[in-house]
Amino acid sequence: MRRDNGPGPLGKARPPGHAAPARWARRYRLALVAAGAGALVVSGALVSSSLLPASTPSGARLASSASRASGQASPTTTTAVSATTTTAPAATTTTLPPVPEVISVTPKPGATGVAPSTPVVVTLSGPPLAGSPMPVLSPPVAGSWTLSGATLTFTPAKGWVPWSTEQVTVPVTLATPEQFSFTVRGVPLLRAQQLLAELHYLPLRFGPTAAQSALPSEPTVASEVSTAPQPGIFTWRFPNVPASLASQWAPGQETVVTQGAVMQFEYLNGLQVDGIAGPQVWAALTRAVARRALDPYPYDYLMVSESLPESLTVWREGKDIYRTPVNTGVPGANTPVGTWPVYEHVRYSDMQGTDVNGYHYNVPNVPFDAYFYDGDAVHGYWRSSYGYPQSNGCVELPIGNAAVVWPMDPIGTLVNVSA
Repeated sequence: MRRDNGPGPLGKARPPGHAAPARWARRYRLALVAAGAGALVVSGALVSSSLLPASTPSGARLASSASRASGQASPTTTTAVSATTTTAPAATTTTLPPVPEVISVTPKPGATGVAPSTPVVVTLSGPPLAGSPMPVLSPPVAGSWTLSGATLTFTPAKGWVPWSTEQVTVPVTLATPEQFSFTVRGVPLLRAQQLLAELHYLPLRFGPTAAQSALPSEPTVASEVSTAPQPGIFTWRFPNVPASLASQWAPGQETVVTQGAVMQFEYLNGLQVDGIAGPQVWAALTRAVARRALDPYPYDYLMVSESLPESLTVWREGKDIYRTPVNTGVPGANTPVGTWPVYEHVRYSDMQGTDVNGYHYNVPNVPFDAYFYDGDAVHGYWRSSYGYPQSNGCVELPIGNAAVVWPMDPIGTLVNVSA
């Protein structure tokens, strides 16, 4: 039986080499030339002024700038032609060096997948002025800025927040205004799998040895749970693991086993059920680890065999605990072969569709429904016999048997269909 329109399956930096032009040096020379020209003739007397050489070394420029900044005038020499000649005081000029330019930034603007421990590096065309404020981070992150010559470096104390977008603003009082952002990579899937195993959402154990779980050694404060994968091994928690289940597991990889575990965790923690271990799942996982909140359900696995007579077997934590005859899809509306997680679990639903003969059906209140693929579900249905293909793609059980299986296939439970 298939329902129409049912839920589907889850699943700027400035270019290098643009150094700041020495505009302050040119203004300095022009100012003194103007001052000297204005003092050449006073009451008919000739006055001469001595100026700084045009090719003053850069260090000298910084020093003279510093002295002017502290209130000391640059020395000038005036010579009178006669004793009766008076001269006006020589003009003085106070000029501060301009703020430097931003030459480069790291991470690159717009970078994605940035490692949590990556420092922010801002390289300027020259040392910043004393007392300049540091760049601003948004959102704020604990850490510290250091200055080495013309390079500013921020090192996050505990790393960037996974999946976050961090914005860095260089204020105009520090250097030429600059704003850039980067996105931090998420927590590695392997680390999420480790926590899911520790909390029993996976049929595996993770710990330092095959017989130990790492959960007792995890922090009891959510924010202190490490985002980095920890040393240890995965081992099956139960004996007699079906080959079809074992083949679907791979550490660090997106597989249906992990997808089902994430979906069940999402459902039990009030999150959107999509099977993706994103930031909300990670935050909830760390809280569950801190509380030692284990999966309250046993680990069940449903195996549907299309070999005649067709059957469904419930495997629970090492044992086959229940078996029932079933009906799968007729030719042209075959039940798909493969493994999928239950994504919707309802007591009743109305099922509508068109069968392979073109007949449109509308059956209300079909009981004990666990949808696992497109509009196909494991559910109860009224038939005179069971054990061979009769449905429009669903897995049909006798009503009483469906009532027994329904508590065993909550959201996230894997349903395997084999030919």
